[in-house]
Amino acid sequence: MKPRLAWVLGDPAGIGPELVAKSLVNPDMGKVSCPVVVGPMWLLERGMQVAKVKLAATRCDPSKVDAVPPGTVPVVDTGWPEQEFPCGVLSAAAGKLCIDMLKVAVDMARAGQVDGVVFAPLNKEALSLGGNPHKDELHLFADWLGDTDCGEINSAAGMFTTRVTSHIPLKDVAANIRPDKILRATRMLFRILREAGVENTTVAVAALNPHGGEHGLCGTEEIEIIGPAVKQAQSEGIPAVGPYPADTIFLRAKRGEFHGVVIMYHDQGQVATKLLGFDQGVTVQGGLSVVIATPAHGTAFDIAGKGIANPGAFQAAARLAAHMAAARKQPAR
Repeated sequence: MKPRLAWVLGDPAGIGPELVAKSLVNPDMGKVSCPVVVGPMWLLERGMQVAKVKLAATRCDPSKVDAVPPGTVPVVDTGWPEQEFPCGVLSAAAGKLCIDMLKVAVDMARAGQVDGVVFAPLNKEALSLGGNPHKDELHLFADWLGDTDCGEINSAAGMFTTRVTSHIPLKDVAANIRPDKILRATRMLFRILREAGVENTTVAVAALNPHGGEHGLCGTEEIEIIGPAVKQAQSEGIPAVGPYPADTIFLRAKRGEFHGVVIMYHDQGQVATKLLGFDQGVTVQGGLSVVIATPAHGTAFDIAGKGIANPGAFQAAARLAAHMAAARKQPAR
């Protein structure tokens, strides 16, 4: 049975509603999952207008999505009042609506009414203005779910990455490279690779320093911290390798030596991932008890409302979330 996924419309001033509308009329999407739109019907209709598509959709209660006739898209609309959201304009109202939609979708997943969540692009500043007490949506999800060990995982062109440190200044990175953080990232990435159906689940761990530290001549983190963490992961049965120099690790991944890379800081991996497949990039909210994925790109305020947004990354996120949700429903091996 195909997994059922909540599709959240995203920031109403961005390209999210357009991406969802374009994806709903793509017959390939219906082959991998059963979408349930979460958001105001009026916002979905605006997305259809921008995308210049038509589809049958009907409002339904979260517990009644099965009762919607075949060929009709169920829309879980809790009665959000219609508002004007000028394209490309950041606002607290947009952020609040996003938080409300996400909460409904996550609650549906917790109740077993959907098997996972895919959300169209959000704007972190709008979320903050709208009442998000956390620095990003990942930690908002973790708060709602009661999960404590989470991290972002990015996927593009068949390669998956996660990072030991994330949104912190570069000057603070070295002090935040610790064995426990490396192990957490390695374990989480290994699990995602298995759930995504990747055959080669080897996890390569990047070095921090140029040329991998040159045996201590250019930094000792590889010897004292990263290398021992890799050995610990191996002792747990994880096929981890490294640390490998960051300037060659992605070339080796591109050749297929491994499909998972643990990076030490944000741009060490993000540059490579976006070069490999920006229009297909996916962010998985790793470490959560609910499958949640989103396109790796942002709200694209500069092209919102023009009907030219590429839905490729949203559809890649929906496919990956469907595969992961199906894997989680299988008996433990």
